[in-house]
Amino acid sequence: MEEKKTLYTLLVYSENIAGILNQITAVFTRRQVNIESLTVSASSIEGVHKYTITAWSDEDQIIKITKQIEKKIDVVKANYFTDDQLFIRETGLYKLSTELVMQNPEISRTIRRFEASITEVNPTYVIVMKHGVTEQIVNLYRALDEFGCVFQYTRSGRIAVTRGKQEEVSKFLEQREQENG
Repeated sequence: MEEKKTLYTLLVYSENIAGILNQITAVFTRRQVNIESLTVSASSIEGVHKYTITAWSDEDQIIKITKQIEKKIDVVKANYFTDDQLFIRETGLYKLSTELVMQNPEISRTIRRFEASITEVNPTYVIVMKHGVTEQIVNLYRALDEFGCVFQYTRSGRIAVTRGKQEEVSKFLEQREQENG
């Protein structure tokens, strides 16, 4: 019986070295696992970058992927998490027809109901922004799309922090420093 796939988030920490992103994505490619979202930014630790990667997989496969990524020479630490283990956010941007928004007050009510904000209005389009989890971002898109007013829509990759006080990699770096010190 095939194990059910779960959306996992990998947090990968590495030095800021050219080519590391290619090495990390190659691990997914070799295992034929599609990356759903990928966000790269500086972490709270100087000189260390954080890759937030989401992918649908079973636990055995995600464990193997995490271990393979961690073997890369420039990777400091890699961990995988389920959604309940992280605080997660994304941003959605929606470009809507100003004419249709002005004609139909239900569109503005929908924007307010989803706790989104209008960030720009001009004669051609209205820009709406929504912060939240993936489901909220997508549900607002679907609701607005029913009005036929959406010119463009995009959402950011996931950003995530662990529920603990510090980055997971901080504990690892402290242990490594004690062993080497």
